[in-house]
Amino acid sequence: MRVATATDPGHPLRPNEDWVAAAQGLIVVLDGATARTDTGCAHGVAWYAAKLGSTITGLAVEGDRKLGDVLTDAIGITARMHPECDLHHPATPSATTALIRLTEDALQYLVLGDTTVVVDTTDGIEVFNDDRVDTTAQAERAEANRYPFGSAQKQAALLRMKHAELALRNQPGGFWVAAADPTVVTHAITGQIPLTAVRRLAVLTDGAARLVTMFDLLDWQGVLDVLDEHGPTELIRRVRAIEAADPNGTKWPRNKGSDDATAVYAN
Repeated sequence: MRVATATDPGHPLRPNEDWVAAAQGLIVVLDGATARTDTGCAHGVAWYAAKLGSTITGLAVEGDRKLGDVLTDAIGITARMHPECDLHHPATPSATTALIRLTEDALQYLVLGDTTVVVDTTDGIEVFNDDRVDTTAQAERAEANRYPFGSAQKQAALLRMKHAELALRNQPGGFWVAAADPTVVTHAITGQIPLTAVRRLAVLTDGAARLVTMFDLLDWQGVLDVLDEHGPTELIRRVRAIEAADPNGTKWPRNKGSDDATAVYAN
């Protein structure tokens, strides 16, 4: 198993808000949601992702527990770690979550949010990703995409976009991520694949998946091939090279010039 994680180069002094644990038979990847507003929490997004991720990992090693139950309990435990914070704040720290666990005969998966799991099977490539966040705040996204990075107009538009997203976070008709309410787990994508059918797999935060999802320069087969031949560090290097070649965000309009990026590959 090979792992690479990299902090957003545009904010090198900010803690990496991705969190990853990869051990024999278990992969846990979280992507903390960027906070553009007050969150009501004194600890921050990186703290939340680390606490939730470590709690998930500790619970998931008990192989007889369903992954949904693991995440449900982990969200509740993490919430109880900071009761002094306003956990009902609409922007309380949150994270997308992807869990992979191997049993004797199956690969189990859970995805909540837009972290991507790619599995190369004997029947073809299967991709698990909940991209409902991309269907929210579409007018605000389009407006933000009109402006270059660094401009006052961009910053104002991004703030409007964030408020529009938060209004639909963990709400019917919106999108679902891990935050303070354990019941969101009912909206996760879950399932399993016979282990004999699995050839290789990857777990990517959205910052690492951009060559497919944003730049349209590779397909998932191509991503798996890069990971297999060169490893996760090279995949992230290629993402950074494309981002650096478009510093104003004019060729590939986006709400962040770059992002924290994590990639895990196993075969």
